Amino acid sequence: MIITRTPYRISFFGGGTDYPSWYRENGGQVLATSIDKYCYITCRFLPPFFEHSIRLAYSEIELCNTIDEIKHPSIRETLRNVGINSAIEIHHDGDMPARSGIGSSSSFTVGLLNALSSLNNEDITREHLLNRSLLIEQEILQETVGSQDQTMAVHGGFNHITFSDQGKISVNKLTVPSENLSSLNSHLLLFFTGLTRMASSIALTYINDLQKNEVRLKRMSSMVDEGINILQNNKNLDGFGELLHEGWMEKKSLGTEISTEAIDSIYDLAKSAGATGGKLIGAGGGGFLLLFAKPEVQNNIRSSLKGLTEIPFKFEEQGSTIIFKDTKK
Repeated sequence: MIITRTPYRISFFGGGTDYPSWYRENGGQVLATSIDKYCYITCRFLPPFFEHSIRLAYSEIELCNTIDEIKHPSIRETLRNVGINSAIEIHHDGDMPARSGIGSSSSFTVGLLNALSSLNNEDITREHLLNRSLLIEQEILQETVGSQDQTMAVHGGFNHITFSDQGKISVNKLTVPSENLSSLNSHLLLFFTGLTRMASSIALTYINDLQKNEVRLKRMSSMVDEGINILQNNKNLDGFGELLHEGWMEKKSLGTEISTEAIDSIYDLAKSAGATGGKLIGAGGGGFLLLFAKPEVQNNIRSSLKGLTEIPFKFEEQGSTIIFKDTKK
């Protein structure tokens, strides 16, 4: 039996520039961190005492005898990629809801690929894990997703990720004074809007027009450098919150389905209660709202958003990890 733990992520700046259709022409960069909320995947070889040879437990339960019967696309194609054909049981447990903008789909794929490779006695490097997860999601499944989610799930940490026009992905662990990193964490609030959506569906509303949004995307990319500069050189982090607000205004302008009246109303309430800035995490349309606010006004914000669920979190460093391994059959 193998159990993997793979973090979810929050992205601050540069989202949208991590789509291959953009960065292979223009380059791109993202500032993001993994958080201490996780996707857990448990895998084992199934004993030969059942009518089925494949058992899957996620939001649904599937009992199958062949890979072709599997409905879950990521599980089906990851099993094919690893070369496991049958006699397998897979369980998924997550700390956060799916389709909520925190990179849950990619964390699932990365965690599953990590688990199945280990179960198959394959020694997989982080680079190999990233490349194979990108292959599965972007090329085999043809999902409209960027490349930051898989990268963050694999590596974890507080990162400056760059995407070259040659397709190379570089992960740079950001060097930030510990007091600034702690201060940033204490200034951030995360609320679940209660709205879930398919990120790829939202992305499709603007992904084909990325070149038309060249000016906005280049501005969003430059915010990565500004955000890093604030974190590394300023004790007062208010500018980081103001930059989040500017970035959200730019992101909203990329497509009509990125925000809604309900989301705008929630964000306006938070701003009125004292939030400096914020954004929806991920492609938009729902999911989690990240807010930057001074600690002394955070209770005011909680009162204004009392109908929403707050998720306390901390930054994490590990990325996808095998937390239990027993391969004895």
